[in-house]
Amino acid sequence: MSDIEKYIAKREKKTPGFRKTVMDEYNNLRIGFQIKELRTKKGMTQEEFAKKLKTTKSAVSRLENHTESIRLSTLEKVADVLGKKLVVNFK
Repeated sequence: MSDIEKYIAKREKKTPGFRKTVMDEYNNLRIGFQIKELRTKKGMTQEEFAKKLKTTKSAVSRLENHTESIRLSTLEKVADVLGKKLVVNFK
């Protein structure tokens, strides 16, 4: 067990739901990272991407750095602009 896993287990004992919160935020960060990775592979700047999404550069930055929740409708627009198919999966 890694140090971070030990820490999460310890905090979970004190604060039930802590592990879920951490994993939810980790997954949100992954989404932002994937958006940025796909955008840069397409050779688009944040400004160009924002124009195609009909939003602002700062909104794109927030998406990529996940400083706010991302709506499903926004993810659908992102997928469309990037030429990708959005897949939602429940595990």
